Order: sequence, then structure tokens, then C-alpha cells
Amino acid sequence: MPRRFVTLDVFTAKSFAGNPLAVVLDAEGLDTEAMQAIAKEFNLSETVFVLPASDPHQRADIRIFTPGRELPFAGHPTVGTAVLLALLDQDGAPGAVAFGLREQVGVVPCVVEVRDGTAGTARFRLPRFPFTWGEGKESADCAWALGLDPTEIGFDRHIPSRHSAGVAYDLVPVASLEALAKAKPQGEAFDRTFGDSEHPAAYVYTRIPDAEGLSFRARMFGPGMGIAEDPATGSAAAAFAGALMQCEPMGDGDHDVTIEQGVEMGRPSEIILQISIQNGAIVSAEIGGGAVMMSRGELLS
Repeated sequence: MPRRFVTLDVFTAKSFAGNPLAVVLDAEGLDTEAMQAIAKEFNLSETVFVLPASDPHQRADIRIFTPGRELPFAGHPTVGTAVLLALLDQDGAPGAVAFGLREQVGVVPCVVEVRDGTAGTARFRLPRFPFTWGEGKESADCAWALGLDPTEIGFDRHIPSRHSAGVAYDLVPVASLEALAKAKPQGEAFDRTFGDSEHPAAYVYTRIPDAEGLSFRARMFGPGMGIAEDPATGSAAAAFAGALMQCEPMGDGDHDVTIEQGVEMGRPSEIILQISIQNGAIVSAEIGGGAVMMSRGELLS
């Protein structure tokens, strides 16, 4: 049977930027093997399959696949799907709407602002707060894995760490934008350094010099997910909140963090991370960004 699909550019306010996403709207009857095959056919970093809500209080159930595996949670699929469903529900009329999307990690509350008939912004509350899942790798090993000098690993209080908010990442701080631009997975060295993860993935980041507030630029290399490099990674931004709690001197209160990603790929993206801290602990965290519809069509088989 034909199945409708839409593609969007996510974590951007304009076309041909951000992270491309495919959303299959009529996913009933597809098993896991078929979903994985379709995701491999689209060959984008993630493809979403929309299913009827298992709970009438939620908007939909969704499943998320990379070309190589299923993910329990991911940020740019959540933002892109939320914007798309709001556009459909509102018939493109501007305005705000709120609903929940059930992912494998749990129900993800979303708030969407429809901008026009093809674009909007969304933010979602993290269904899980970041936690440490292991000890960060040695700087020399990270440098070896990424083709850098050991002196280029780390800045200020930031050291390599391991955090997850549903998807586990190795978070590797580097000393400059120049080091970030040079970083590249080194095949066997990358696998040997980060290969004790369920799906080896390194989120490499640095502070943006002279920027106002907490502003960073990042790259995400996820060969263990079937992703050579990702233009924008919301699940990694969620894990990054854990690295900020560990390494950044943030006190109680609300903190807005801007993360650029995809610049080196020619797909500039912007992710907004909002963290609320009380008594030294995260009590709330949200991720937000824009999405723009790019195409629509039907899968014929």
C-alpha cells in the first residue's frame, strides 16, 4: 500500500541547512525489518515512523531509525515530527499547539509554534535527565581516535566524559574551533577507543570565542549508528547537559545554551538547550529548534 512521507530540514529556519529528516506518516502494518529497510533506503541520519497513539492523551507513537539501527530517543526526529504533525493538525495556520509523542524512552512533551504552512519551531522536555554511564577516555586516546594532538583535547574545566539521556555518547572537548575542524575518526583507533559503547559515537565540542553566554560548536561522529557525521544531534545535546553539569561552573537557576553544529559539513544548525538547576541538580531541561518542510511523496512498496 502507498505510504505518505515528508522530508524536513531540522534545527534550522531555512531550507538546505540543518539536519534532513524523513517522516513516514502511514506506518501501520510495518514491522521492524521493513522500517529498517526503509530507513536504509532514505539513507538520512534518521527516519521516523508515525503510528497511532497507544494512549489517547498523546498525539502519536513514533519509532526512530538510523540507516543501521533503531534508537530509543533522538532530538532532531522529535523536533521535526512535532513540527510536521502540528502543521498537519493546524492545516498550516500559525499558532501554538502542545502534545506528547511516545518514543521508546517514554512520553516526550512537545510545544510547537507553527510559523506558516511549511515551517515552525518546537521544543521538548527531556524524558530522561543526563547521567554518567562510564568514565571518560584518556585525552591521549581521544586524540589518537580523532587525529588530533593530545594538547588539543580539553579546555577550561572540560575533560572527556561519558553521558547519556537515552542514547550514550563519548563527549570530547577540544581546545579551539581549529581543532574541531581538524577532527576526523581514525578508523581502527576510533573503534578501539570508543568501541566499548553499545554504538560508538563521539560528540566533539568547543567553546565559541567571544560569544555571549554559553555558546558552543560541536560535531557528532556516529559510525556505530551508521552515521559518518551528523549535522545536528538533539540526543547528543541532551547528553551534553551532563557534561556541562560536570565541567561548567553553572549555579542554580535557568541557563540557556546555544549549540552550533553542521558548520563543517555545510549544513549549519542551531540547537537551543535550556537547563534549570536547583540545589546543584537538574530539575528540568528542554531542547528546541526550527524545522522546514522540504518534500512530500509516497512510498510505493
